[in-house]
Amino acid sequence: MSVRIGIIDDHPAFVLGLSAILNAQHDLQVVAAASTARALVGERMRLDLVLLDIALSDGSSPASNLERLAALKAPVLVLAGKDLDRAPLVQQAMAAGALGAIARSESAERIVDAARRGAQGAVVLGRPNGQLLASAYLDPENFLLSERETEVLRLYAGGQTADLVAAALFISRDTVNDHIRRIRAKYAAAGRAAPTKVDLFKRAVEDGLV
Repeated sequence: MSVRIGIIDDHPAFVLGLSAILNAQHDLQVVAAASTARALVGERMRLDLVLLDIALSDGSSPASNLERLAALKAPVLVLAGKDLDRAPLVQQAMAAGALGAIARSESAERIVDAARRGAQGAVVLGRPNGQLLASAYLDPENFLLSERETEVLRLYAGGQTADLVAAALFISRDTVNDHIRRIRAKYAAAGRAAPTKVDLFKRAVEDGLV
């Protein structure tokens, strides 16, 4: 079954080119495209991955777009410029729950690989923003867990089961497990692997979360 992808970008030519690249893969399919996050959500389509332009012309912020896109319950990967002048926006998107970023100017092969990994819930730190993002991950005061991920980690690392965390936060057990997978992926990307619950507890203590 193909990964169903939605694109949010207000440059039609870029959307056409990116769609052609992704649709040429046997396991990827662009099924929706819009110029704003609100418009994509309004299409009410089931998506496995959303590719979001980091700086849309409607003046929306990455954080507000990620909040809006949460209704889709799909991983979000942001498309950034090749320079670093928008790195704060990338960090804002990561803190709001995005899986990572890849430069719009990257090769077709790298974009395809990023889409596949993103759809699987893996953290994507594309070049050239990867070095900056990695350094942010390694700074405990700027560790890029979303607010919900932080809540889940506090409860889960503090000894609660996934079922109890789900009940406390009024979310499903599957959603809790999705958050835990993303938290582990982010710690791994930071060079602070946490494959077990004990390791997650240690990381939470190191970061002052429990």
